[in-house]
Amino acid sequence: MDSTINRAHQHGTNLPAPQGELPNYKKLFAEPPDHAIGRSRGGLGTKIHHACDGKGRPLAMILGPGQGGDSPMFPVVMEAVRVPRLGGGRARTRPDAVMGDKAYSSRANRSLLRERGIKAVIPEPSDQIGHRKRRGSRGGRPVNFDSETYKGRNTVERSFSLFKQWRSIATRYDKPALTYRAGVVLYAVAIWLRQ
Repeated sequence: MDSTINRAHQHGTNLPAPQGELPNYKKLFAEPPDHAIGRSRGGLGTKIHHACDGKGRPLAMILGPGQGGDSPMFPVVMEAVRVPRLGGGRARTRPDAVMGDKAYSSRANRSLLRERGIKAVIPEPSDQIGHRKRRGSRGGRPVNFDSETYKGRNTVERSFSLFKQWRSIATRYDKPALTYRAGVVLYAVAIWLRQ
């Protein structure tokens, strides 16, 4: 699991604010107030929060504003992961392990994975290690971290490189977030069909 920031083109950022109450059928397709565009270090952009399998095939894609953090989106992305079973039955929602970078290291994320019986392969940042050591025995145990399994985390980075080969994903030209996400999902389908 990881995220990437895609810059928004200047013509894709001037949306008017929604006016008044929407009819019921339009609430299903209502745009977020920020249209998943936010200001980050490089200007206006959209962040794609993405989970993929071990072969780089996308499982879940959630859009957020460019300045949004990775850790708060972790439960949202985990909730969106659904893998249908061959031959029927409920979709699989619990992977064997979740790999993420240090941005996903938090007690809330680790406890979510623990409750669901999922192995967390997330390194602990040096500041969290320092806080834990400073608290002594009250700081708790060090987190379990499998460095050998973590070597496969580059799969999600390679998956992003596939997405960014399509110009309309690498630079956001679409004004509505739903249209941009539709392009991301369309390219995800193309990745699945190729493999």
